[in-house]
Amino acid sequence: MKKKRTMVVLLLAILSGSVAAFSAVRYLQDRPTPLMASTPTETRPVVVAAREVPLGTTLTEEDLQVIQWPASALPLGIATSTSEVVGRSVIDDLQLNEPVLAGKLADTGLFGLIPLIPEGMRALSVQVDEVIGVAGFVTPRTRVDVILIMQPPGQRETVSKVILQNISALAANQQITETENGQPLISTVVTVLVTPEEAEKLSLAATQGRIQMALRNSLDLEPVETRGETESRLFSSVFRGGGGARSQGRTSSAPNESIIEMYQGAVRTLVTYN
Repeated sequence: MKKKRTMVVLLLAILSGSVAAFSAVRYLQDRPTPLMASTPTETRPVVVAAREVPLGTTLTEEDLQVIQWPASALPLGIATSTSEVVGRSVIDDLQLNEPVLAGKLADTGLFGLIPLIPEGMRALSVQVDEVIGVAGFVTPRTRVDVILIMQPPGQRETVSKVILQNISALAANQQITETENGQPLISTVVTVLVTPEEAEKLSLAATQGRIQMALRNSLDLEPVETRGETESRLFSSVFRGGGGARSQGRTSSAPNESIIEMYQGAVRTLVTYN
């Protein structure tokens, strides 16, 4: 009897051990595999902009900072130390944390507007007033048309005509001067990018008449042919659109005569000329 009891205890012990071993194996199999530690990414120092830098700026240490960049994704033309780019001019805007690439820098020793002038082009500055400068909206990289207003030789009336189209502005700087009465006068010097032939035309126009700048959409590149505008056509078109009252009050004239109808207060004056 004692021997039989010993065998039962032994069998129970073996069974319990087997169940425990089986449970341990299942537990180890069901455990998630621990993630392997990722290999650190190799980096290299890269010079980036420490703030927004507009085109034409000469870079200083304050404009730059060095950060670590993944070596597997390095942009072409990077600088690895600020000493490589300090003192060079920027030919395109730089945004905060943008890498300072060789393609956005002028050659060493070129400063100001010089790096912005492509080969074969010229930078020409024209002094205009605030209205002519489109109230401050002519800024670097905007595009304008130039309108000349003058009285051509041998003619009695003033003519306006678009003489240059789709001209790129490089810079626009305000100047404050004083009139003879001591009043402040705000003027703007606009520097535009032109060909040598356009530079000749614009220089002559600025001295012979009054120029006006018309701001245009930078995506609108198509030139437009215009016939210009004269005083007689301007007034006649205004009066034709003014209704029947003024039209009925006109006097008849010969076909080759032109009439200008002017009003000063309630006084109506007709000027006729051939």
